[in-house]
Amino acid sequence: MALTKPSDRHPKPLMPRVSSTILAFDFGERFIGVAVGNDETRMAHPLTTVESRNEVERVAQIGRLIEEWQPGRLVVGEPVSLDGARNVVTDRADRFARQLAGRFGLPVHRMDERLTSVEAERDLAAMGRGGRSDKMLVHPMAACLILEAYLNEHPS
Repeated sequence: MALTKPSDRHPKPLMPRVSSTILAFDFGERFIGVAVGNDETRMAHPLTTVESRNEVERVAQIGRLIEEWQPGRLVVGEPVSLDGARNVVTDRADRFARQLAGRFGLPVHRMDERLTSVEAERDLAAMGRGGRSDKMLVHPMAACLILEAYLNEHPS
């Protein structure tokens, strides 16, 4: 009778599956739009707006979203000028992206977000919505547009 090694008796554990869920952020100093999407379905949906000027509270709110949705990666919109030039908000969004990567240990991708808020406002107007009462809808819709652009540029 041949002796078997323990490694022969038990199959190797499977590697944990990387989540296909993606959270995207339309960064703003007071409002951060959030959208959720999925690599497999190639769809994105507006989720919520994180509203806070307090960095600790903002990170806590985002942490709760990450815990709930368990994304495999994050996407942050990169606000550049129409001509592609960087500006002070670009630097703040980059800092935000680095903080997300460091705090949550997830890969963070950046996407050009030029005119996403304008497009989101147009989309709201086409639905008969908009103006002051629907201002909070613009941010997650802009995040959704950022995520859709990311999904289009990064086929699975």
